[in-house]
Amino acid sequence: MDIIKIMPCLDMKEGRVVKGINFIDLKDAGDPVENARLYEKEGADELAMLDIAATVENRKTRLEWVKNVASAISIPLTVGGGISSMEDIELVFEAGADKISMNSAAVSNPDLVRQASEVYGSNKVTVAIDARRNNKMPSGFELVVSGGTKPVGKDAKAWAIQCQELGAGIILPTSMDGDGTKAGYDIEYTKVISDSVDIPVIASGGAGKLEHFYEGVVLGGAKILLAASVFHYRTYTIREVKEYLKEKGLKVSLPK
Repeated sequence: MDIIKIMPCLDMKEGRVVKGINFIDLKDAGDPVENARLYEKEGADELAMLDIAATVENRKTRLEWVKNVASAISIPLTVGGGISSMEDIELVFEAGADKISMNSAAVSNPDLVRQASEVYGSNKVTVAIDARRNNKMPSGFELVVSGGTKPVGKDAKAWAIQCQELGAGIILPTSMDGDGTKAGYDIEYTKVISDSVDIPVIASGGAGKLEHFYEGVVLGGAKILLAASVFHYRTYTIREVKEYLKEKGLKVSLPK
């Protein structure tokens, strides 16, 4: 049995952690360095940091944010948002990231996934796949880009398969229908993606109760559980989530 990992996510805007519902109505959720230190202390296995406005504002990831957070923690840090070239990827790694996540840029230039995985290794390359329900697509889910604002006309499942073939090591599917709602992961979408690839899938978007984390693994097939709101607003600690999962029979790494 694989060890299930917990991955808090810092959605960044103007130097602060923010959180919204369906990517809008953003509220302040604290200082990124303070949050990162707390989550590592609580037992987070990895940390994600997404510059949510970078692509929409047509700019690069703010490297000073990456440096500040990376220097404060020792757990792996995945950074995404506005990464659109090999130069961007190199700069983010130089700033201290352990892994990169790309989304819109991978869709517009799939070869970037192949190049990045060849140069840095598949385990350092995550492709985030945002989607909305669309019954005209074979899988029922349509790929969207630019922070969930632009539909692409491409099937999300087909894109996940292509990303694995290109060399991506991790897939991060987020349902735009569920993000920030605390109504639970979109299990149907997570399962569509996890069934279609052999690489680890991160459940993302909508975790609000302890059972949601369990469902993400058992029903959704995820190996990594990403959450933001429940940790930022102290609904649960990471230890509480891990202890719950352990009680339910899943394998986790509990903090000492």
